[in-house]
Amino acid sequence: MTDAVEAVRLGRRYGKIWALRECSVAIPAGRVAALVGPNGAGKTTLLNLVAGLIQPSAGSVSRFGQPVGDSAVSLARVAYMAQDSALYPTFTVADLLTFGRKLNPGWDDALARDRLDRLGLPTRKRIRQLSGGQRAQVALVLALAKRPELLLLDEPLASLDPLARHDVMAVLMETVALYGTTIVLSSHIIADLVETCDWLVAVNHGRVQISGGIDELIAEHTVVRGPAEARALLPDRLAVVTETADGRQATLLTRSGPETLGPAWAVRPPSLDELVRGYLGAPDAAALPGPTSIVR
Repeated sequence: MTDAVEAVRLGRRYGKIWALRECSVAIPAGRVAALVGPNGAGKTTLLNLVAGLIQPSAGSVSRFGQPVGDSAVSLARVAYMAQDSALYPTFTVADLLTFGRKLNPGWDDALARDRLDRLGLPTRKRIRQLSGGQRAQVALVLALAKRPELLLLDEPLASLDPLARHDVMAVLMETVALYGTTIVLSSHIIADLVETCDWLVAVNHGRVQISGGIDELIAEHTVVRGPAEARALLPDRLAVVTETADGRQATLLTRSGPETLGPAWAVRPPSLDELVRGYLGAPDAAALPGPTSIVR
C-alpha cells in the first residue's frame, strides 16, 4: 500500500536557520498519527510542507505517491486546518459553506450542516462573532466536509475546553472508521492522543527523533528503575535514551525489550507520555529504523 505521506531528507530553511532538516519519515494510509514536539521543533513547518503551502529547501515530500504540488487532483485529496483557524472574519458560517461547496468537488454539505447542528452553531453568525473555540470547530467542519483522504491538523485542540476536545477526537475516530481517512495531528496534550492515535512522529530541534506504530515503539522500549548507586553495574548493552535520578532511585528509558537485570531493578513498558517525554528531553537521542521505502 502506498504511504499517505512520505518525506525523504526533507528540509526547510529560513535564511541561515533550518526549521526542519534531514527529515525522512513515512506515514501509512489509514493511520491516525500524532505529531509531537516542543514549540519551535518544526511540527508546523512539516505540516505546511506536506500541505504544499511552502516549498522545501531540500529533499522531497509526497502524498499517496505523488509529489506535493504535482497536480490539482492530489490537492483535492488533502485538507489542512491551521493552528490559528484562519477564516474570513466578515463571512457568515453559511458563506463559508457555500465557499467550500464551490471550491471542493468532493464537498459533503450534509455532513457539514449536521455537524454544525450538533454543535449548536447558527450558520447566520459571522466568524468575528464566534469565540476562539467556535471558530476552531467551524474550521474543522470545513476540513471534514471536504471529505479528504489526508487530514492535517495543527494543534486542533488548543483552543477547546475538555468536553469539546473529547468530542473532536470522537469525530476524528468516526471519520477514520467510516472513510479510512489518514489523519496527522500535532498536539501538546499527550493524554488526548493515547486512545486515538496509533502512529507517532516526534520532532525535536528540526529533526525527526522517532516514527512508527505506537504499540511497536512501546514494545521496543523499557523503563528501568532501581538504586542509583547500582547504575554503573547495568550492562552496556542497554541503549539509554534518557535517565533521571530521584533521591536514591534512578529511572532510565532504554531502547530494549524487557530483560532480567537482577532483583534490585524493576522493568516495565513505558507509557506513551513517558516515551514522548523521554525523547523530547534528550534532543540528541533517536530511534529511527525507518520505513523500508526510504533510501537513507
